[in-house]
Amino acid sequence: MTRIACVGITVQDRLYYVEKLPQGGGKFVASDYREIGGGPAATAAVAAARLGAKVDFIGRVGDDATGQVLLAELASYGVNTAYTRCCSRARSSQSAVLVDAQGERIIINHPSPDLPEEASWLNDIDFSQYDVVLADVRWHQGALAAFTLARRAGVATLLDADITPQDIRPLVALADHAAFSEPGLARMTGTSDIEKGLRLAKNDKNGQIYVTRGKQGCLWLENDQLKHQPGFKVEVVDTTGAGDVFHGALAVALGSQPDLAQAVRYANAVAALKCTRPGGRAGIPNCDQIDSFLASFV
Repeated sequence: MTRIACVGITVQDRLYYVEKLPQGGGKFVASDYREIGGGPAATAAVAAARLGAKVDFIGRVGDDATGQVLLAELASYGVNTAYTRCCSRARSSQSAVLVDAQGERIIINHPSPDLPEEASWLNDIDFSQYDVVLADVRWHQGALAAFTLARRAGVATLLDADITPQDIRPLVALADHAAFSEPGLARMTGTSDIEKGLRLAKNDKNGQIYVTRGKQGCLWLENDQLKHQPGFKVEVVDTTGAGDVFHGALAVALGSQPDLAQAVRYANAVAALKCTRPGGRAGIPNCDQIDSFLASFV
């Protein structure tokens, strides 16, 4: 069984479903409302667990009611939270998410200022027990510490390289695999040209560089050639968490097989199926569901 550590943030998402995303100020009525756990690394952890991996989530929550709900939800999906630190007298992080009738969304995130950035306590975790260590960029010090420890242990690292105020180059340099969002790649490289951006990011390290483009699929460099795996056509209900799910599925695939094209195809398929149900986690398929889905495209 593949063993994965997911390092980063967990967030309480409050999702409001509307016909159209607001273009300005005003009052609007939501047709539906849901509360569910979110956060890049935490949702990636749920995806990996759903796909049969043994998963530890390593992060921080407050000792408030929200923190307890977040931990309980992760545990309900089979994610081990024993390495998650519950911070005294601290609020947990929150997000408001607006989702339109086409499944597109606006996310307003409030990372809790109460959760300490300091990550020296990760030294107490044996990272040699993992096959893959995945980290998001939202807890910079945690990702830096985890990747450093994983490298020392000879464990593969995967970075969810999204937008963040900090310079993520030190994290990219430590990652064996860096999977960028399109905005994340543009921010780090200073160009909106996908191939140019991939090559500029590649210059920073010797690992694999990818960029996800939603329904347009994923591109990456392999043997100095630009490769593309198209997205799968599905009836989209909600794209919330799709990128996070992609990263969790990619971690599972990379932990079990070396073929990059097949790993990306697998991750694309898992993310696509997630989009067919509302919420960031409800639509994540299990092993049987994804195998059946992929078999229909053979």
